[in-house]
Amino acid sequence: MLGNFSYVNATKLYFGEDSLKFLNDELPKYGETVQLIYGGGSIKKNGIYDAVVEILHANRKKIVEDGGVMPNPTVDKLREGVKIARENKVDLLLAVGGGSCCDYAKAVSVSVHCDEDPWEKYYIRFEEPTCQIVPVGCVLTMAGTGSEMNGGAVITNHEAKLKIGHIFGEEVMPKFSILNPKFTFSLPKRQMVAGIYDIFNHICEQYFSGEDDNTSDYLSEGLMKSVVHSSRIALQNPEDYEARSNIMWAATWALNTLIAKGKSTDWMVHMLGQAVGAYTDATHGMTLAAVSLPYYRYILPYGLQKFKRFAMEVWGVRPEGKTDLQVAEEGLAAMEGWMQELGLTMNIRELGATEDMIEGIADATVLVDRGYKALNRDEVVSILKACL
Repeated sequence: MLGNFSYVNATKLYFGEDSLKFLNDELPKYGETVQLIYGGGSIKKNGIYDAVVEILHANRKKIVEDGGVMPNPTVDKLREGVKIARENKVDLLLAVGGGSCCDYAKAVSVSVHCDEDPWEKYYIRFEEPTCQIVPVGCVLTMAGTGSEMNGGAVITNHEAKLKIGHIFGEEVMPKFSILNPKFTFSLPKRQMVAGIYDIFNHICEQYFSGEDDNTSDYLSEGLMKSVVHSSRIALQNPEDYEARSNIMWAATWALNTLIAKGKSTDWMVHMLGQAVGAYTDATHGMTLAAVSLPYYRYILPYGLQKFKRFAMEVWGVRPEGKTDLQVAEEGLAAMEGWMQELGLTMNIRELGATEDMIEGIADATVLVDRGYKALNRDEVVSILKACL
């Protein structure tokens, strides 16, 4: 394990088929007014909205509606949500939906009492909140982002063509999250598989860094194998409870900061994917899928031993009679085959990116230097062209 670290996770989880009833235990801890945050309205079709509202009414809460949260929440929507919260003096932000709703709720939470423009303060200057923070709770309906148990909040600014994530501290993490795997059953296949790849890539971003013997890497390998195994079952039967519950639980542990401990972590795939998303507004998991393999094949020589281990431990590649490079490449080929099996988008052109966007996407890509190779802008351009 590298370095010195502390670990705490401030979010209380309720997991399982009966988990929604525990909302009754949490609501009395907060004031009267609840800002109910949700997306395009699917929760009204599948009954989740009615179930949540019934519990809110039973606990004598005043409900302030904040629907229409888009898959990539925008700074304009953030400002709208802040206005709602301020005008109604809300006591709790309750996000019912996927990671975008959870991210949005956290962004609102740190902005309600902020005297400055939240985009400038949190997403340009990356400052931490110094104001009162409105508490957040989540009822999760899609597995993927891990936003239900971390401080991350990704916001898109279409005017600036930027999509930026801010990882806030424990004080911004949801106070509680409710995870019922059955709530994910009604997701369209495309959203399900995008979420599955989001989970897998979260693990990869932390795994592909460092060469030390690190407990976090053993945990990551177990999570990756579980995701691959359960994804194949869910692909055939989306209502297989065991598979969907394993996927949901893996999503939470993939990004609740545990497996990052003792690691430098990379996150360059996310930087590339988010820049593509800023230009195309494409589904987050699909942007990650479209840029992953060109990036990993580019950095493979710089992290050869870890890519070899990945091939052997996650994909079962046998090393006999092969060079380390051959083993590592075979592992990425196996990963590519699984991605194609899921039906993921494998290039950015299919997401709406064009060759004349490449320079702009490169400019919007935040460069990090914690992985096996610190990229320069020319290398980013080269990788993006390989993603077309």
